[in-house]
Amino acid sequence: MIPSSLYRLQQVQRQFSTMNAQELKNFLADSPPSIVQLEIKKHFEALSDKEKRYAHYISRASVHGTRITLRQVSPESEDIYDFIIELHNSFKGDWISAQKKAGISDEDLKFFLEYCGQFLGNCGNYKFFGDSKIIPRCDEKVFDALAALSPKAKQHYEATKGAIFPTQDPGLMHLGFPDDGHLTNYYPDSTNITKSDIVAVGDFLESKGLLVENTRLRKTPEGTFELLLASAVTSIPSEGSDIGKETEFVIEKGPLGGSKLKIVFGDFSKELALVAENCKKAAENAANDTQKDMYEAYAKSFETGSSQVFKDSQRYWIRDKGPSVESNIGFIETLRDPQGVRAEFQGFAAMVNAERTRAFGGLVNAAESLIPKLPWGTEFEKDKFLSPDFTSLEVLTFAGAGIPAGINIPNYDDIRQTEGFKNVSLGNVLSAKAPNEKIPFIRDEDLEVFSKYRDAAFEVQVGVHELLGHGTGKLLQETKPGVYNFDIKNPPVNPLTGKPITTWYKPGQTWGSVFGSVASSYEECRAEAIAMALSCDFEVLKIFGYGDGTPDMDSEAGDVLYAAWLSMARMGVCSLEIWDPRSTKWGQAHSQARFSILQCFLSAPQEFCTITHTKPDLSDLTINLKRHLIPTIGRQAVESYLQKLHIYKSIADVETGVKVYNDMCFVEPEYWGKKVRDQREGGTKGVRRKLRGNDQEFCGEKRLEVYGDRMARQKNRVRKSGAWLLTHFRVRDRMVATCAGSYNQSHSMPA
Repeated sequence: MIPSSLYRLQQVQRQFSTMNAQELKNFLADSPPSIVQLEIKKHFEALSDKEKRYAHYISRASVHGTRITLRQVSPESEDIYDFIIELHNSFKGDWISAQKKAGISDEDLKFFLEYCGQFLGNCGNYKFFGDSKIIPRCDEKVFDALAALSPKAKQHYEATKGAIFPTQDPGLMHLGFPDDGHLTNYYPDSTNITKSDIVAVGDFLESKGLLVENTRLRKTPEGTFELLLASAVTSIPSEGSDIGKETEFVIEKGPLGGSKLKIVFGDFSKELALVAENCKKAAENAANDTQKDMYEAYAKSFETGSSQVFKDSQRYWIRDKGPSVESNIGFIETLRDPQGVRAEFQGFAAMVNAERTRAFGGLVNAAESLIPKLPWGTEFEKDKFLSPDFTSLEVLTFAGAGIPAGINIPNYDDIRQTEGFKNVSLGNVLSAKAPNEKIPFIRDEDLEVFSKYRDAAFEVQVGVHELLGHGTGKLLQETKPGVYNFDIKNPPVNPLTGKPITTWYKPGQTWGSVFGSVASSYEECRAEAIAMALSCDFEVLKIFGYGDGTPDMDSEAGDVLYAAWLSMARMGVCSLEIWDPRSTKWGQAHSQARFSILQCFLSAPQEFCTITHTKPDLSDLTINLKRHLIPTIGRQAVESYLQKLHIYKSIADVETGVKVYNDMCFVEPEYWGKKVRDQREGGTKGVRRKLRGNDQEFCGEKRLEVYGDRMARQKNRVRKSGAWLLTHFRVRDRMVATCAGSYNQSHSMPA
């Protein structure tokens, strides 16, 4: 008799004959998914009534952007979302009743709900961490039977046109450039658009001074281009846009010379009107004028589509020091646009954890003494370190495709270089873990130390990564024609060549526009390498409460350091799940970065790091790291690699920098791409759905409803499934805050 799980896989595989069973497994929804609670209630209840209202309206504003994120992920995501929510509402969450009426088995229902839970947790049908498609373990007949129970649900289901299931084209199982055969909705209805088109339009917009984070780009069948600008207004405001009152242009130079470009206002118009409305209500409940100005700027930027006004909101955000309620909202991170320039919508509201914030404050205070320890001179560092706010937060709401563990924003180079930035660490995300979690690739003799100290190590890593990883470094640039932020007559000497630099950023260029699609991963690798290097400084470990600053690898501080380096090596192995063997491409910036750092560990002398196994199939693969060599051999290897990454970024040497980085990210197909990759289950597998409470309004009073107890009571009735998330999201769909996200504990920054 064929096991039911194998039978199911064979059923799904028949629809997707171009992939073998092993390849298809990579896309199946996790079974069972891990669901853990984000603890927040005591922090919310400690707020004043006004602070609760402020947090509430920020949460509402954030959640009103859910459909923006869905549309950015894929063309079908919004219809899948509506199908799930409508089906849930039609049975008021009684899935047992729906099962009976549809005539499906217990396993059918289990697999259906697991898919739904993971779809909602990722805010789309492609994984937030990896950009690969999520496929249900049950076949279409189960969806057909359930859709038939509700006319509205059926309408949404039919609108997906089968996109829930595997496609005959393997390329469409990943997000990416259309001309590489992949799918993206940042370039909607544009199967004819090419990478060179995207770059050429970007160069033209850069010359005009128009930022593109809040845009999408469409190419019509006639070959003209439409820049879809996210705004509540559907026509150009009376005061014009960020570049004047023109909306139609002719691209004069380059490969698209003579092509027409039109700016189209009103992308996500309905959603952004609601976002702006709630931003104004948040402003009415602000604790001070800075918060009020910030949320008024948010509202105006979402109404008009002005990126310059949005940048003003970020300036106010930097100045809002030590708030009880921390937040940010907008088109922030560019990780999922294949070109790396357009940003996904997200928003969060969180409460400050004063106790943990003190440790991060100590790191900020020590920053100026730590920066000189990095492997570059003052010429390649900011003229002045602008001490940022660095707080530990407990997340109330994080609306978007996934929840990070740490954030360093704003991402605008001009603001970061001269005005500063802020760092946040999301404490209840860092500490969330599933019970009885398997820990592959760690030697038995290391398990006790790793299990005991990995959370502490992760907190140190996140802190250094965000503050000093993303917070250091100078971009040498010609800020405007003839004006430089370095001595052009006596340019700095490149420490890698011993000769004066010959490249720098030209007027209008940014880090992202020069390094393009590799910029995000390259920068994450630089930040991770800084975290690895400075975690070797026992003064840093002392700041977090481990040791007295004396170097001693046999101490508790040494345990934390060892756990940090073991964790990075392990994440490097686990990251292979995000590498696609068909396209030989990476699907996630942090994963690519961590594999690169693992290669750095492995290339260090004296067999500092090795991968060993005794079984031919590598099923007992383990990481061997020489603990006492971490502060010397290990640190030297990382700093050598880090110096290259930093200098090439600083001087805009994209050709050399990208070559060095890509060489370190190369996945040898047979050993790493096949044998090791086949063992990574249990590493990045088991993405956790985060459940948080909803802050709701009752007669003007803000209350927090926590779902943990109620879901525990439902456990036996609804089994271990995504139904827990559906209960949560039914409330979210009524537009009360909060949105669930997902993350993977085996990864760090975007947990």
